[in-house]
Amino acid sequence: QQKNNKSKSPQFSQIWVTFNFEATGTIPLWNNTTCTTAIVLLYCPAKKLTIVSHLASRRLSLQTFGPQRVPVILSLMLLPALSLFSQSPQPVRTGLDQVVADSFRVFQGKRVGLITNQTGVDRSGRHIADLFHQAAGVKLVALFGPEHGIRGDAEAGAQVGSYTDSATGVPVYSLYGAHNRPTPEMLADLDALVFDIQDVGARFYTYISTMALALAAAAQADLEFYVLDRPNPLGDRVEGPVLAAEHRSFVGIHPIALQHGMTVGELARLFWGEDWIAAVQDSGGSQSPAWSKLQVIPVANWRRQQVYSATGLAWIPPSPNMPTAATALLYPGVCLLEATNVSEGRGTAAPFSLIGAPWLDAEALALRLQNAVAGIALEPATFVPVDLPGKAMNPKYEGQTCAGLALRVTDPEKFAAVKFGVALLHSLHQLHPAEFRMRADGMARLAGVRWLQEMIEANAPLTEIWQRLEEETESFRRLRQKYLLYE
Repeated sequence: QQKNNKSKSPQFSQIWVTFNFEATGTIPLWNNTTCTTAIVLLYCPAKKLTIVSHLASRRLSLQTFGPQRVPVILSLMLLPALSLFSQSPQPVRTGLDQVVADSFRVFQGKRVGLITNQTGVDRSGRHIADLFHQAAGVKLVALFGPEHGIRGDAEAGAQVGSYTDSATGVPVYSLYGAHNRPTPEMLADLDALVFDIQDVGARFYTYISTMALALAAAAQADLEFYVLDRPNPLGDRVEGPVLAAEHRSFVGIHPIALQHGMTVGELARLFWGEDWIAAVQDSGGSQSPAWSKLQVIPVANWRRQQVYSATGLAWIPPSPNMPTAATALLYPGVCLLEATNVSEGRGTAAPFSLIGAPWLDAEALALRLQNAVAGIALEPATFVPVDLPGKAMNPKYEGQTCAGLALRVTDPEKFAAVKFGVALLHSLHQLHPAEFRMRADGMARLAGVRWLQEMIEANAPLTEIWQRLEEETESFRRLRQKYLLYE
């Protein structure tokens, strides 16, 4: 590996290689490796063979015959800023990219409804609605928007009405407000529903609830349901607690871990495979017990441990208060503050990255948390929440100076967001028992259980709370295993 070597002089090493080629053939040099401006010199003294090649194609032309096993001196002469062994895997391609590359073959002759928002774009930034509208042999019939609307500019919790899309001329139905699932009338002229929205990997982010309800509606209407998959921006990390059935809501629709470590396509397979869609089907509709028309078009070239910053994909904020992929890393834990009287940073330019309250002792909180969870940096900070139209209206402590912490994830692979969120709640209760408050119903909705707040308020040791979290996490890991699509 040359990347940590500060010397600009050629590096030499003697290695054994086996050649098996023909006179004008070529052999691959390295898998998943690019070398755009490097020269390799192979010198074989036994055969007096010297080969020099520019490696733009990662292949060497060889001028000899037959299999030979010879000692070779390998000299790598690199430009100062380049590394021969820098990894450059094939680009990540979303489910939508796969559909476009395949010329919409799977949707030929079908009348399609799209459930999407501003994140439904291909690598070139083209919106899925425009692509389907222009695709030959495909008829785009309807668009369905989740919370925040089809363009993602509605504030959290704001109802969005239905209208006609000016670009395509098709109706746009809101699935957040009067209806949270497609009605039979909305589906009457469709052959297939297609879901393409970037999720953020937390159970209470409502797009997966929209998908779950739309999946149930498609099953009742006997329609095909396609998920155009996208990476989970948090990678493969799983953290409980698992939603208890009595706390089912639109911010927690099925019994999954708070940070589930699954893509939306994998979640759809789980919801259908465990027959959970029956629990949210419209009781007034007809049932289709034999329905099996779910199809997931997978992400290509993505490894499930990869967080979003490693994918090479552009981040499009999936909601107004999710401005960066770094925000998403913090979200599963910090969002628990929404059920408390501590600001989670709404009304600032850094939601979920700033936390605080006018009465909070920031220095003491940082001291308690600094070694609790790896992979995060904490800095005392002050901020003043204000109205931000389209993002946050009437935030906690509006116009008041809050003392708190600025949060920054330094190592996504080590950082455990839910574990940090629980440590944060525990520390706030220990430091400020008179001021800090958790709303019981709100915390049960977000955490999915009541025992978390009960253990914190009973002054249970943090390690005991974490142990119970891990028990629920492990149970969910086993359940999800057969529905995973990626290594």
